[in-house]
Amino acid sequence: MAGINKVILVGNLGRDPELRFTPGDVPVCSFPLATSETYTDKATGERKTVTEWHHIVLWRKLAEHAERFLHKGSTIYLEGKLRTRNWTDQQGQERHVTEIIGDSLQLLDKRSGPAPSASDSAE
Repeated sequence: MAGINKVILVGNLGRDPELRFTPGDVPVCSFPLATSETYTDKATGERKTVTEWHHIVLWRKLAEHAERFLHKGSTIYLEGKLRTRNWTDQQGQERHVTEIIGDSLQLLDKRSGPAPSASDSAE
């Protein structure tokens, strides 16, 4: 049976997208995305907000669109998949990171014209 690996996020960029290129000259872009959830604490009645940070990675044309149109604070709708990478750092420590590999995104910031949207294959 095939599995499904699908992530949908609506959130705000924590910093400007960072565009770089692989040795094969393939554009790749990354940035942190914050998603927030607000709830009322039943014990105190106080409104609380919990923010989760996601590491976003975009490839090819989608990476180039992100670098061109997005900036710190931009609100986006993002679809993608989870990917966990493991490696050994220079000190010999085992490291891992879970990333969202974006397949499509749409800028949700309020503007006078239509928001640009883009999609591309992830890798």
